[in-house]
Amino acid sequence: MILIADGGSTKADWIAINDNKQEEFRVRTLGLNPAVVAEEELKNRIINMFQLINIKEDVNEIYFYGAGCGTPKPAKILEDILQSIFVNAKINVAEDMLAAVYAATGNEPALVCILGTGSNSCYFDGENVQMKTASLGYILMDEASGNYFGKLLLREYYYNKMPLAIAEKFNEEFNLDADYIKKNLYRMPNPNMYLASFAKFMFDFKNEKYIKRIIKRGFHEFFKYRILPFEKTKETPLYFIGSIAFYFRDILEKVAKKYELDVTDVIQRPIDNLLKYHIDKID
Repeated sequence: MILIADGGSTKADWIAINDNKQEEFRVRTLGLNPAVVAEEELKNRIINMFQLINIKEDVNEIYFYGAGCGTPKPAKILEDILQSIFVNAKINVAEDMLAAVYAATGNEPALVCILGTGSNSCYFDGENVQMKTASLGYILMDEASGNYFGKLLLREYYYNKMPLAIAEKFNEEFNLDADYIKKNLYRMPNPNMYLASFAKFMFDFKNEKYIKRIIKRGFHEFFKYRILPFEKTKETPLYFIGSIAFYFRDILEKVAKKYELDVTDVIQRPIDNLLKYHIDKID
């Protein structure tokens, strides 16, 4: 049995494949970002999913691609946790950027970007992933991500920069008490997920000029810091992965054209493409 997992900060999608290359089942757990989630909680999120625990001794290989797994220390934390549960499995842990590459372009050169709870980008030359800079996460980076927009909406609301009608709807949908917000940001786990939860508000009001302006602002920042430094032309395929890119594709494509680039495709969830990639690799 082989397990393939695409793990974001908000959720992780798992697919089990049997020896005949057939899908046995798929499940979703809470996010498994080892950079922001405590080790005990990471383990609990896995062992509380009975479908995974039921096959823990039958799994002989795991391919886990996850947010927060781009540097050795957190990747090793998750690897050790997985090994302690799936004792007979060979564990492969890599960053979610690599899953995005495999899901989007397979083995062909391309620019590949993630716009979900967090954000990132790379250039894949057909063999190796090239990064211009390491990601420092939701506090300092993550331009145009869910947590970026959540943070922006909260700031706009508290500084009274949000149009009144939208502010009223925002207040109806969320608990905007200052103490409650600060508790979730500074005392509770997964503050990046908490911030990203506010971004869902934009999906329901995507046709409002104010929301469009915010989205466009975030996308311009993303291109400035995460795409333009690669100095590629429109001849280079450009892929985006994640819900932010998926739901606001029309704005994304317009911003891309401002920089003389074309969006090749947008994939909301990479797990199905990732499954096909790995099945093709099985002897």
